[in-house]
Amino acid sequence: MTVTLADVAARARVSPATVSRVLNGNYPVAATTRERVLRAVDELDYVLNGPASSLAAATSDLVGILVNDIADPFFGIMAGAAQTEIGGQEGTGRAGGEKLAVVCNTGGSPERELTYLTLLQRQRAAAVVLTGGALEDPDHIAAMASKLAKLADAGTRVVLCGRPPLPDGEAIVAALAFDNRGGGRRLTEHLLALGHRKIGYVAGPAERTTTRHRLEGHREALGADGVSGAAGEAADQELLTVHGPYTRRSGYEATLELLRRAPDLTAVIGANDTVALGACAAVRDQGLRIPQDISVAGFDDLPFSVDAMPALTTVRLPLYEAGARAGRLAMGTEAPPPGGIATIGAELMVRGSTGVARAG
Repeated sequence: MTVTLADVAARARVSPATVSRVLNGNYPVAATTRERVLRAVDELDYVLNGPASSLAAATSDLVGILVNDIADPFFGIMAGAAQTEIGGQEGTGRAGGEKLAVVCNTGGSPERELTYLTLLQRQRAAAVVLTGGALEDPDHIAAMASKLAKLADAGTRVVLCGRPPLPDGEAIVAALAFDNRGGGRRLTEHLLALGHRKIGYVAGPAERTTTRHRLEGHREALGADGVSGAAGEAADQELLTVHGPYTRRSGYEATLELLRRAPDLTAVIGANDTVALGACAAVRDQGLRIPQDISVAGFDDLPFSVDAMPALTTVRLPLYEAGARAGRLAMGTEAPPPGGIATIGAELMVRGSTGVARAG
């Protein structure tokens, strides 16, 4: 049932005129009254009519692109590509049919992610693109599913880019998921083929889908190899795995910890290229050479990876292509994939940072 301004007024115990004044911000209202009204708006999930220019249509000219960290090239590349497609379309509607793409930086906060979606819902956003891995928390997943369903019901096109679909994907136009598991498996298979049996893994935050899928691929390769100490026991795998943020500092500190736990380590895999750069710095600071003493590999193939010394072996994800496709799907200029879900392949890029394992 549609929530009305009168419903909000009743919940907040004020007049409809007061609710209107708070929401429009065009008249002074006592702070306690304003807080009461805004709390009622949130509790009832009331959607504003939005700017006057959007009243003639179901949605506005606004498109939201949610990212964890716009300073991270992984998100910046996808967001930039999506924004190009969203803002550069030709049409016959208002202002030539273009849309205003706004990048919303969540900082990895689930609360902020939901807040941005609520704000975009109130602005009758034409589309929302959510990038990157999802938080694996049942309460947050349920809250996200509910929020995205409300956006879709209001006419907003919802596209996921680089994250798996929700359990109930009816509200989603399309989900473009990277093959993180397959990429992680191929990367570890490469190191095993070079003779590495003591492989440390610097993983991302444990609660993120991207982290879990990449780590699962790594462990699948170890298990298939069947070599004692590299493949086998869960205790060995946990000993050689350290979780942390997707940052250079995390890569540095985690690699020092791995070397403390296993001085005979011959390879380190970073959860992404930024983490891998930190791992490289830690290896060098210990007086070790790359790859003669320890091989290092990353994931994503970010622009700087080829310029590292030596160039970083990594797994290439087509970030720009995925972001551009997400932008077209958000604009409705590209047909959704069959079933609304597409898995985007990952390509192993072998470079100078990995080599044959040294003798034990």
